[in-house]
Amino acid sequence: MVEQHQQELKKQLWNIANTLRGNMSADDFRDYILGLIFYKYLSDKLNRYCDELLAEDGITFVGSADDKELLNDLREECTENLGYFIAPKQLFSSLAERGKKQEFIIDELDRTLADIEQSTTAADSADDFNGLFEELDLNSSKLGKNPDARNKLISQVLVHLDNIDFHLENTEIDLLGDAYEYLIGQFASGAGKKAGEFYTPQQVSKILAKLVSLDGNVKSVYDPTCGSGSLLLRVAREVGSHNLEFCGQEQNPSTYNLARMNMLMHGVRYDKFDIKNDDTLEHPMHLEQRFDAVVANPPFSANWSASELHLNSERFADYGKLAPKTKADFAFVLHMIHQLNETGTLAVVVPHGILFRGAAEGHIRKHLIEKKNYLDAVIGLPAGIFFGTGIPTCILVFKKNRKNDDNIMFIDASNHFEKGKAQNFMRNEDVERIVEAYSKRDSVEKFAHVAKLTEIEENDYNLNIPRYVDTFEEEESVDLDAVASDLAELETKMHSVDADIADFCSQLNIKAPFLSGKE
Repeated sequence: MVEQHQQELKKQLWNIANTLRGNMSADDFRDYILGLIFYKYLSDKLNRYCDELLAEDGITFVGSADDKELLNDLREECTENLGYFIAPKQLFSSLAERGKKQEFIIDELDRTLADIEQSTTAADSADDFNGLFEELDLNSSKLGKNPDARNKLISQVLVHLDNIDFHLENTEIDLLGDAYEYLIGQFASGAGKKAGEFYTPQQVSKILAKLVSLDGNVKSVYDPTCGSGSLLLRVAREVGSHNLEFCGQEQNPSTYNLARMNMLMHGVRYDKFDIKNDDTLEHPMHLEQRFDAVVANPPFSANWSASELHLNSERFADYGKLAPKTKADFAFVLHMIHQLNETGTLAVVVPHGILFRGAAEGHIRKHLIEKKNYLDAVIGLPAGIFFGTGIPTCILVFKKNRKNDDNIMFIDASNHFEKGKAQNFMRNEDVERIVEAYSKRDSVEKFAHVAKLTEIEENDYNLNIPRYVDTFEEEESVDLDAVASDLAELETKMHSVDADIADFCSQLNIKAPFLSGKE
């Protein structure tokens, strides 16, 4: 039943996306649709909450629209428990109904979105709601050349969304959250690299989440490049509880808004998450905190300042050198290690180059293994599984207090995937095979190898996976005598065929189609 609802919802949401597709680019209509979905979620949740509060009095929230004293009490109650308030006349269903009647609603919708943010101004939830709807420019020409055209288009979307049942009353069904992730995935795929930057494929997210939650007892999780927040939420799903402390940082303002929306839409209370908007490497916002689980899919080989001043930071001082200015991969890794607590686990996606590049990166890699002994596993992933890039990637797993402190686990999963049209994807069995191999920590022919630290040292701390996991498939031996015999037989047959052709050509009195003298 749940899967049936999911498929129907995804189908309808994608049809709504097509309503806007012709007017704007994929990343633009993503912002509009996801913003309006979020507005519907907030509206439906608050309406249901208020109806439950008023049930004993035999009235509904919509029916109390003219009772100012009651609305003030409800405003206080909702702001304290939900973090926001929406007036009955501003509910999604009210505006959608007016849109269905072809009334002009676009100005009222604009005011409503602003009022939702303003309702949190004096509340503890203010930081989590501030600027959430700033990407929804309802006066943009992308929606239409004139106000009437824009109003018609937005009204169509509201009416379509209003017809969708998000099943908020069923705690077993997270249709809205699932559909939200589905749309993010579809938009990332459609918009290519630009949209794909903020989205980690679900199967990769699942691997990271499973790796950091294997030891259990995860009460806090952190992602320094959190994008849409999907990785943080995946950890919660693996742990089996959204009652965690969620912290993250995201540089892109639009994506930062998506992350906050995603948290709220998955039922995470406003006081249980702390998502910040800024450059994590240059302006980290959670430096004094330590976390049970750290997960991330940072931008591959990004630029950063690499300022010598960073060597004074606790994050980098012990290593003596900084990641190169044009390859910030190790800068992100060291930052995340700093945020990890003494019993936690860090899992991060990085490009393969981090495993073997020399100079400063080689120095940092050696220090991490020889002096710190933090690296627990290296897991090679298939190429072409990320939106917008086909480069091969891997997952690095770090622990500050490793149980297996005399070895490092290497897994080569590069050949375990299914080919797709736009990009390749990993199957559930591929994910489980990786997690099982990491958990059991046994060598598996052509897939996994437990390398002693002495072996790593002998390889001069080069972590290139083929040095440790031999996936070479030996070709079948060739019987040269049999091949020579086959060639001789073919030669005999060719002479016979040539003779037949020459005879036919002679009878037809035409020249034979092969070199003279070959008879």
